[in-house]
Amino acid sequence: MTELLDRDQVREHLVRPYTPQSSSSDQKRQIERIKQLLIERDATLVAHYYTDDVLQSLAEATGGCVADSLEMARFGSKSPSSTLVVAGVRFMGETAKMLSPEKRILMPTLEATCSLDIGCPAAEFSAFCDAHPDRTVVVYANTSAEVKARADWVVTSAIALDVVAHLHEKGEKVLWAPDKHLGRYVAEQTGADMLMWDGACIVHEEFKAKGILDIKRVYPDAAVLVHPESPQAVVDLADATGSTSQLINAAKALPHDTLIVATDRGIFYKMQQAVPEKLLVEAPTGGNGATCRSCAHCPWMAMNALDNLEQCLKEGLGEVTVDEAVRVQALVGLDRMLAFKNGR
Repeated sequence: MTELLDRDQVREHLVRPYTPQSSSSDQKRQIERIKQLLIERDATLVAHYYTDDVLQSLAEATGGCVADSLEMARFGSKSPSSTLVVAGVRFMGETAKMLSPEKRILMPTLEATCSLDIGCPAAEFSAFCDAHPDRTVVVYANTSAEVKARADWVVTSAIALDVVAHLHEKGEKVLWAPDKHLGRYVAEQTGADMLMWDGACIVHEEFKAKGILDIKRVYPDAAVLVHPESPQAVVDLADATGSTSQLINAAKALPHDTLIVATDRGIFYKMQQAVPEKLLVEAPTGGNGATCRSCAHCPWMAMNALDNLEQCLKEGLGEVTVDEAVRVQALVGLDRMLAFKNGR
């Protein structure tokens, strides 16, 4: 393998500054059709930070929201619309249904899933919990409704540290699932006794310390922003570590003019809105051995598109259902987190 020797070579090989997507005339006409369908179907569109720019922009333009999975669901529960369209991955639609059982929840595609979700099957996870009855079960939001139903607590990356620190102070030992990298970060920060499920995000696990160090050769004064689902060697290089919303806030708070961002590139749409004067650079995945310049985009998030969004609204496709008994049990851990958050 040829070693990269100078800044120009590194820039050519790795650096990918953010540029907003532009819409063609055909796409603009399709967007107008979707806006009309949202009105006709009494529907609100909510989009995750990791979906493509065009969907985030459309959600904003039609009175919906762009947020993390929990805030998407909470926004939807307060919406007067009878239908909520969730542009994201399957567990996000399930969470929305759990908080709004009276609403019809649609997704552009039900095939959009998550490596953390599918890597933590409910039956296997339940057996894992049964084998460790002395531990408090804390699961990340990136899990199925059935896994959430087995948990004592459901947490997002934004509140995981606070919840686990609270449990640690009470002397409780934690069984954590599914992301081992986020779990390691939480254990390191809180000192809690945590037993980990062996799961990982296929996007965040591919960020490599070498790739970030290579980019730092081009932008030595840049700050590095990292999601804690990334490996420890990457987190160790971060100037700021946190959830999607926390990274956007960090982008505003940091004095740096250039930001190297190690999370799904979908976040750049909202982050650039927050800091329009700053240069955002996508951290590479896989270092020099990657099969592409950078693949920092979830393939399942990328399955959400204008075409299947329009079709789901036209035909009522992609409806999310959750078994009522599962929903009620899963709400226990979710409500516990919300009460904890509201009580702080």
